[in-house]
Amino acid sequence: MNKLKTILLFTSIFHIFLFLGTGNLDAQKKLEQPKLVVGLVIDQMRWDYLYRYYNKYGNDGFKRMLNSGFSFNNVMIPYIPTVTALGHTSIYTSSVPSIHGIAGNDWTDRETGKNIYCTSDSAVKGVGTDSDKIGAHSPKNLWSTTITDQLGIATGFRSKIVGVSLKDRASILPAGHNPTGAFWYDENTGNFITSSYYMNELPQWVRNFNDQKLPEKLVANGWNTLLPIAEYTESTRDDADWEQTLGSSAKPIFPYQNLAADFEKKKGILRTTPFGSTYTLKFAEAAISGYEMGTDDIPDFLAINIASTDYVGHTFGPNSIEIEDTFLRLDKDLVEFFKMLDKKIGKNNYLVFLSADHGAAHSEGFMRENKMATGFFDEGMEKNLNDELQKKYAAEKLIMAADNYQLYLDRNLIKEKNLDLESVKQTVINILNKDSRVLYCIDLEKAAESPIPEPIKTRIINGYNWQRSGDIQVISRDGLLPTYAKKGTTHSVWNSYDAHIPLIFMGWNIKHGESNLPYFMTDIAPTLAQFLKIENPSGNIGNPIEEVLR
Repeated sequence: MNKLKTILLFTSIFHIFLFLGTGNLDAQKKLEQPKLVVGLVIDQMRWDYLYRYYNKYGNDGFKRMLNSGFSFNNVMIPYIPTVTALGHTSIYTSSVPSIHGIAGNDWTDRETGKNIYCTSDSAVKGVGTDSDKIGAHSPKNLWSTTITDQLGIATGFRSKIVGVSLKDRASILPAGHNPTGAFWYDENTGNFITSSYYMNELPQWVRNFNDQKLPEKLVANGWNTLLPIAEYTESTRDDADWEQTLGSSAKPIFPYQNLAADFEKKKGILRTTPFGSTYTLKFAEAAISGYEMGTDDIPDFLAINIASTDYVGHTFGPNSIEIEDTFLRLDKDLVEFFKMLDKKIGKNNYLVFLSADHGAAHSEGFMRENKMATGFFDEGMEKNLNDELQKKYAAEKLIMAADNYQLYLDRNLIKEKNLDLESVKQTVINILNKDSRVLYCIDLEKAAESPIPEPIKTRIINGYNWQRSGDIQVISRDGLLPTYAKKGTTHSVWNSYDAHIPLIFMGWNIKHGESNLPYFMTDIAPTLAQFLKIENPSGNIGNPIEEVLR
């Protein structure tokens, strides 16, 4: 009996020590997180660019992401208008304009009729620039938190969070409200700058980077095709009459030999070349070194926007040799960027996602030449509307502004003239619905009850911000462009060419795979939140993508 008691006693003691030992091991186990998250949002990157140029990409840029990462083939934008500021904001807030407040690149103030730019802030000053127009920007108009904000909150703001873009809005809005820094391009000097919202002077590493005068070196030899021009079989002829010219070039044809001289006169031209992408990624690399990002156990976040793809796309269109060459050169830049990350951060220590803020329509001339339905939906539309309204109501310019395919009525004038707002709205809608170029025209306050199909209805509702959007939404027929895009192209609409975007995750804890299931750009941030084990952004409407998390 005593022997049995002794055995039981020792067994109990053994289990106690085993339990304590296991508890200590659990206490020592640290939360697994990537050392660095890199957001690569490629401006105006249509999803099909991944595959249209696939055979010409190298193995270690886009193909590395596709062949080692997890790619999603059916990701859409869940709102209209599909424009830059909304795209970047919605990716990083996992929300929509109705909630996060960024209703366009700009919008019209209902009371004053003045144009409001999404990041303008007269309370701050430019830092590194003499121009407040270029430098006086902040995220003050952003109502929701971003995934970058949430990372800062989760780590007691010890995470280093940086936004980088040639565009102010594409750096500021992804970086959130309280980042380490946000930097953008000064077209007067060719330098990267910031504003006093973030800091009172540029860090030394930024000054050192600017002192290199890298843009001058990048444009010194002009712009010629990377490959022999005959090999650009995915694109149309070089001298297409629907393309705009670049700088002092007489025609939109290669080579652009005057690029260096044009840059000397107007440094903004860098944006409309593939060298703007190179410059952006070099600055991003400098930010990693300057802020020592990814060097400790506290995860950092680098939000990069490649903007030159948008400028080149707008100028030449999505079927041009210029846009193909821009993506082939970006592919080579990504090879070098990923090599740098492998070396500095470690191949399995960083997480990258690649997406886009919007796509782009085919050029009107390209569509017309190839017998596709096209045209310009707004030619003479606003003048005709005001003329009709003048006849009926004896009031001039009841249409105060037209932004983002939305019409703003002058409510002060309507009140002054003792007119009925609902009557004026319905008159406008009735006039526009007689125009064969208009697919739908609706009162935005009554979008939910309008007889229009999904997904258009939901995208209108998601994009409507009652304080900043217009009164009436116009949906044009497929393939129609606004008149300001008579050459080149643009974007803004619900159709697949503008709303279908790429999404690839690569790196830390990502297994290779692909999916054709439907997702939205608003699903990106909650997926990142799960990887980082942090809270979703405050206005989140998205869902974590389980396929990549598994």
